[in-house]
Amino acid sequence: MALVPFPGTQPGAMKLPPPDDFDEQESGGKMSFLEHLDELRKRIIYSLYAVIATCLVAFFFWQEVFAYFVRYFSSYGGKLIYSEPMAGFMFSLQLTGLLGVIAAAPFIFAQLWLFVAPGLYTREKRVVIPFVICSTVLFFSGAYFGHAIGFPAMWRFFASYEIPGLSYMPALDITFAFYVKVILGLGATFQMPMLVYFLARFGIVSAKFLVKQFRYAILIISIVAAVITPSADIVTMLIFAAPMLVLYVISIGVAWMFGKPKQP
Repeated sequence: MALVPFPGTQPGAMKLPPPDDFDEQESGGKMSFLEHLDELRKRIIYSLYAVIATCLVAFFFWQEVFAYFVRYFSSYGGKLIYSEPMAGFMFSLQLTGLLGVIAAAPFIFAQLWLFVAPGLYTREKRVVIPFVICSTVLFFSGAYFGHAIGFPAMWRFFASYEIPGLSYMPALDITFAFYVKVILGLGATFQMPMLVYFLARFGIVSAKFLVKQFRYAILIISIVAAVITPSADIVTMLIFAAPMLVLYVISIGVAWMFGKPKQP
């Protein structure tokens, strides 16, 4: 049975996209500003529920974790002290809070993805599992780097000024606050490939652009490493600059693989 075109149209002028293309052209439903706020509120509440649940689990092991971190902070120089009556108790609560946030990171990344998913195409929504896995692995890698290399290198530098007649006795709360900044800061820094992925998908950056700006990237990375590194020696600076440079190279590959092709 032949299809008859509508009046006023030329035969063969009307072309329908293949069935597979409908998914590519169909994006999420449009949401108003208030609906976006409500969706954001819902994702934040779900993330808080996950953090509270993981904190409750971590609280059952607070004594072992407390003893471990006291040994950890003391092993890189100085004598750890606390001068306020509530400092030790607050340290145990803050420690369980940090462990809860780290343990809930996969769920938080999933909630972040679910918040931005309504504005994406159907094909892009299918990468939710790889996004959550990659973001979690990168965050854990950055946190581990800060725990195993970053914080010890900084703390040894601070303790190196201890000489006869001058004792280094860092306060417990100040030490832990500095540790949290290092861990969460490097965890966020290691998200560079995921940030480049979204910028490349939206056509903001490309692999060619990142390669072209490589020398400027080395300069910026060196400046950032010099700023965040307390020591002035080249070895410590390389310890911090090396992972950022590796992440930049990985980001170039991410932009090349997932970059938005240029329209003719």
